[in-house]
Amino acid sequence: MHIEDGILSPQACAAWYGVTAVFIIPGIREIKRRVADNLSYKPFLAMAGVAVFVISAMHLPVPVSGSCSHPVGTPLAAIVVGPFATVVISTIVLFFQAILLGHGGITTIGANTFSMGIVGAFAGYFCWKLIRAVKGPLWLAAGVAGFIGDVATYLTSSFELALSLHGHVPLLQQWLIFFLGYGPTQLPLAIAEAVFTAAVLRVMVNRRPDLLPGVITNSKAKREAAK
Repeated sequence: MHIEDGILSPQACAAWYGVTAVFIIPGIREIKRRVADNLSYKPFLAMAGVAVFVISAMHLPVPVSGSCSHPVGTPLAAIVVGPFATVVISTIVLFFQAILLGHGGITTIGANTFSMGIVGAFAGYFCWKLIRAVKGPLWLAAGVAGFIGDVATYLTSSFELALSLHGHVPLLQQWLIFFLGYGPTQLPLAIAEAVFTAAVLRVMVNRRPDLLPGVITNSKAKREAAK
């Protein structure tokens, strides 16, 4: 997912920055609103940012794409701190990963945020909300959110690469080529992210339901932990 500098065209980099900015603005507003309502939200948000940083820093290079495979962590973050806030922390995470670890690049933060922090986060969050709305168990909703959010991230990264680099090859064909390049490493990682997301949510509901007022009420915590 960490697309490096020099892979995308300057026009593409600028366009993805613009799209990402549309989500960052309401993300900042969401953070300010939730901090005003609950002061403990700010340190919890910082913890979510650290979790996304650590999870998404574990990467495997994918030579065919000029990028890498790794878990993303943003579906879990979107569930516990909100999807728009996750866009903001993803942007910050990707900046420090580019500076400190050499993962991704400065010019591609917009594109990388769009794939991981927007598509990955919102896809996972919507799966979570949908399954919970039909009374699906917590472990299933969280697991599907982790898996779909992870796969959606790499479908988006593949599209970003194909859109800039397909040349005379049809766009859909090039998109498939890039995604197949990710597939051998990413699909097992997506399954692992599903298990991890489900496990973390279940532990949090069991041990600290007070940290998840928007996810589950305290009165349901014991019943949910048993599922």
